[in-house]
Amino acid sequence: MPTHEVFNQVPTIVPFDAARNPALLEGLHREGAGWAEAEVRELGALAGGFAAQEWGRLANEYPPVLRTHDRYGHRIDEVEFHPHWHDLMNVAVAHGLHGSPWSDERRGAHTARAAKFFTWGTAEAGHMCPISMTYAIVPALRHNPELAARFEPLLSSRTYDFGLREPTTKAGLIAGMSMTEKQGGSDVRANTTTATPQPDGSYRIVGHKWFTSAPMSDMFLTLAQAPGGLSCFLLPRVLPDGTRNPIRIQRLKDKLGNKSNASSEIEYENALGWLVGAEGAGVKTIIEMVNMTRLDCVIGSATNMRASTVYAVHHARHREAFGAKLIDQPAMRNVLADLVIESDAATTVMMRLAGATDRAGTDPAEAALRRIALAVTKYWVCKRAPAHSAEALECLGGNGYAEESGMPRLYREAPLMSIWEGSGNVAALDALRAMGRQPETVEAYFEEVSLARGENPRLDDAITRVGKELADLSDIEYRARRVVELMALVLQGAQLVRHGHAAIADAFCATRLGEDWGIAFGTLPTGVDTAAIIERAFVS
Repeated sequence: MPTHEVFNQVPTIVPFDAARNPALLEGLHREGAGWAEAEVRELGALAGGFAAQEWGRLANEYPPVLRTHDRYGHRIDEVEFHPHWHDLMNVAVAHGLHGSPWSDERRGAHTARAAKFFTWGTAEAGHMCPISMTYAIVPALRHNPELAARFEPLLSSRTYDFGLREPTTKAGLIAGMSMTEKQGGSDVRANTTTATPQPDGSYRIVGHKWFTSAPMSDMFLTLAQAPGGLSCFLLPRVLPDGTRNPIRIQRLKDKLGNKSNASSEIEYENALGWLVGAEGAGVKTIIEMVNMTRLDCVIGSATNMRASTVYAVHHARHREAFGAKLIDQPAMRNVLADLVIESDAATTVMMRLAGATDRAGTDPAEAALRRIALAVTKYWVCKRAPAHSAEALECLGGNGYAEESGMPRLYREAPLMSIWEGSGNVAALDALRAMGRQPETVEAYFEEVSLARGENPRLDDAITRVGKELADLSDIEYRARRVVELMALVLQGAQLVRHGHAAIADAFCATRLGEDWGIAFGTLPTGVDTAAIIERAFVS
């Protein structure tokens, strides 16, 4: 016999429209890629649908498994994935999230790709790692025109072709990156892996890599010490003669989150590689790839914030407590509105960075802005995501702490973007390095934020504070985080004042720049239009 009646439980949010996001769609049109809206909306329906949401759950419930040997004892170094991992990858590749800007000459191709990457990432985050690295390898690979001519069409092909075969025999390729070693981490110049030149122009690579994500990829960019110094090399998993390159997967990492994606330690046992760029220019070459993946770190964090916010608002719209819906409770409205503000700010600045990426090749001012804006935004937006997802999870109470809610997966995923491609100090110091070596980046930054001058007094004051911070170079490395945080907030505020929802822009400037705010989310001042702000997170 039933002992109770089930009531006051929140209905599933699925299906929902992951592209119903004003900040994203407004940015898509503003940055010159309005032509892609139909495809973004198509991906939004897929990402929020029953099938994709289930694919994402199962790909994380059953993470990849390493098969070092076959049943007969032959070394195979293969990674086995849940079938739905491949479903996720197939959609991402079919929609060009991995390489469409390199084969699409339309204005705004990178912006369109960013919006699609953001939207489809709502389905599942882990598989976006190899998608991101495949996107990012192309500009670095172009330092070797012969290799680029051979592989770039396959790296931008919209056919997902999983399996180890000689790359030129496949219909499409996935690429990875292998940089860090156990003794160095971010200090890649301390790498000990060696590259010995061969008579035919190739190199023999020997060494160990501590963190190689997506080891099932068809090829990798890697760093190794050549006679001329630290250099960048392309290593395929299968060599031109059809034999396997001796790249040994030692183990898969047991990570906090990102469970669906395989990350590994690998050994190069006289593996064969080809030089990309000049000997000794390894960092300069591979940084082209790193900068692209840093953009995707920002996009991934913005996606996480949006999903966390949407789930929290959905819960509050349907759950009752103390005689009223949670969304009608003043304290909860304060929290929800604050989450939306943070999410909209991240999305708006992310789309501006994507637009700068589109224009950087032909506009030196945009290139300079991208250099500094990406560094400061990567630091700040990626660092905000963990606190944001924790607050969103708490909006669901104990239900949010249960795996079935999906919130723990978002929470575990959130810190990754801040760590990947340079953790907090590395990102902050990179921003200082950009300003020191390329003074034009500072000029570009102030030109950008000054476009919003006169619209909000708190923003105006904050722009002035940035100038004072940068004018004082004493202890600048010690103050790196303080300076870069302020720069990132001012950049977000300027974008919101110029392009965002008026209530969000006012609240952002009052709290993040005017210091009329507490320490936790949900400490907005009175007078904020919470109803208009929260409505931005309605997806159904």
